[in-house]
Amino acid sequence: MSQHDLTIKAPEEIKSYPATIKVYTRTGDKGTSSLFTGERRAKDDAVFDALGSTDELSSILGLAIAYLQATPADSLIPRLEAIQCLLQDVGSNVATPLNTEKQASKIRRTRFDPDGYHCTKLEEWVDELSEGLPVHRSFILPSGGLAASTLHVARTVCRRAERSLIPLKDDIDRETLMFVNRLSDFLFVAARWVAMTQGVTEKIYVHQQGRSTEFDK
Repeated sequence: MSQHDLTIKAPEEIKSYPATIKVYTRTGDKGTSSLFTGERRAKDDAVFDALGSTDELSSILGLAIAYLQATPADSLIPRLEAIQCLLQDVGSNVATPLNTEKQASKIRRTRFDPDGYHCTKLEEWVDELSEGLPVHRSFILPSGGLAASTLHVARTVCRRAERSLIPLKDDIDRETLMFVNRLSDFLFVAARWVAMTQGVTEKIYVHQQGRSTEFDK
């Protein structure tokens, strides 16, 4: 196993914290929140928009994982769990702007994928899952069962997350944007692979007048 590979721990292996730690802090009651650097910004700042999108993406992946449990496609679950962890790392990178002064140690701690390993790994997964997929020359509609459709939703949220990172591109690592871009490709192929593995037929685009596309003639 590579030093980059993630291992998801079982609940009993994770350090527990006292139940007395409170979820609420009241520090955001005036509409601001804190970055990892300690800087406070308005909650509608571009940073928090991006953090919200990546958080939403991780939540949808959690739903996809739930739908994949005990199905023929459940071998995908460890990869999705690893991606959830990497999205947390993406968030750390976003929450630590590179242009922050006197925060060099925190910037080093939150570097994301400096050697491009995780992006390359996604490409390998895409190539692997693409093998044997049915070839369609029409647009594929989000479909293929609960798990596959949920992964299609994740794909669209991933694209939104990518768009939310564009205004921050000078404040985040280049590899962060690359990873999120490649992740949407992976989620598209993963959705198709799940549909195929579970034996569910994907739906394809048909023109409103009922004719096939130029590719299908």
